[in-house]
Amino acid sequence: MKIPRHAFREYDIRGVADRDLSDELAHALGRVFGDVVRQRPRSAPDARPRVCVGRDARLSSDRLFAALTEGLLDAGVDVVSVGVGPTPLLYFAAHDLGPEGAVMITASHNPGPDNGFKLMIGTSSFFGADLQHLADRLEQGDLGAAPAERGAFSERDLEAAYMETVHAASHFGAGKLGPVRYVLDAGNGAAGPLGLATLRSLGLDPVEALYCDMDGTFPNHHPDPTVEENVEELRRRVLATGAQLGIAWDGDGDRLGAVDEKGNIVWGDKLLILFSRALLRDHPGATILGEVKCSETLYADIAAHGGVPLVWKTGHSLIKTKMKEVGAKLAGEMSGHMFFADRWRGYDDAVYASVRLLEIVSAEGKPLSELLADVPLTYSTPELRVECADAIKFAVVKRIQDRYRATHKVVDIDGARVDFGDGAWGLCRASNTGPILVLRFEARTEARRDEVRREVEAAVAEAVRTESAAS
Repeated sequence: MKIPRHAFREYDIRGVADRDLSDELAHALGRVFGDVVRQRPRSAPDARPRVCVGRDARLSSDRLFAALTEGLLDAGVDVVSVGVGPTPLLYFAAHDLGPEGAVMITASHNPGPDNGFKLMIGTSSFFGADLQHLADRLEQGDLGAAPAERGAFSERDLEAAYMETVHAASHFGAGKLGPVRYVLDAGNGAAGPLGLATLRSLGLDPVEALYCDMDGTFPNHHPDPTVEENVEELRRRVLATGAQLGIAWDGDGDRLGAVDEKGNIVWGDKLLILFSRALLRDHPGATILGEVKCSETLYADIAAHGGVPLVWKTGHSLIKTKMKEVGAKLAGEMSGHMFFADRWRGYDDAVYASVRLLEIVSAEGKPLSELLADVPLTYSTPELRVECADAIKFAVVKRIQDRYRATHKVVDIDGARVDFGDGAWGLCRASNTGPILVLRFEARTEARRDEVRREVEAAVAEAVRTESAAS
């Protein structure tokens, strides 16, 4: 079988559904992943292993669900369908039902024609080298030995159990907090109906709910709250209604976006400051993870409030794995993935993260802008994306690391984060999801930020030219 290797990425499998993800591929993927699950040790070795499968509302999801589940059943694995909904509902199923594996059919915040698969073994992410090994087996036609019997298919509706669990894990559920005036924009993504129902069950009815019906064509705006134009309507509605804040979710409901009462975007590292301050009051000395794109002010604030800050690699699978390794209570990314191992289960869930944010606003009785007013002012760029061929992007990053390592402090766990010694830093990292270099810059003045940006961008351009000529 011809395998679209570009679709097998660091964290998941993702591509244009009608071009990259055929029924044949989805069926074979089910066969191979089912074989992987079946070969792993389990507590009841005589029973057939189970794999929970969820899907989002994209137009191709039903087709891929049918092909994938047939492959899993043919592999001798029982399939438990958890229906159409957000990725965190599939994560919830993995924790609540205790299956040996889980698969979510989604392309997250990608455009509507895209789709993909997020895989789990038990409650752990299945990523990196394991995904590449799956691709190798597919290319070789190694689908595993035929099982003695075909698996069985069943369905479980977990929405009520999910809502009850959020209720039990929330201070709103305990009746300790009052309501909050907020606007919600679900972007027609998979979290809309369940997320809105969950918030309303806690007495958190938004003053306005935008696009909370699922529509895999995303007719109103792209469901990625890290892009400013995608939250423009949310900003307008917050200002028009006098709301205390606005909340946005991405396409599969695992990333949180927010705007303050003035309509300003509150980026992921600033949200993590709010979450870490609240958490450290209950868990002094807790370890809290950020990633290489986060502001230096985040790590300084965690330390100043008695926590242990840790810079880690970008990527939800990598973050969750590191959290378990170090016993972190909280983690977050610039992209809005927020991971709570305090009162929650350590996975990224935009609905639950929204509840935690609304808890803070209600308890503090202050708007977001005031809650963050004491964070030192810095000037940063958003994520800047530079096209760069997959074949050379990691070599380009290596050249940037080598260029600066002798003269600057360089954090190289994920790309090159170069410290310029006066509160200024620049980042160059290779994207794990496409032919892109991601750059970001921060400094205490706009002029210094722009100076560092010009220098690093010139170094990157030179490295790209050199590697392109050599390839």
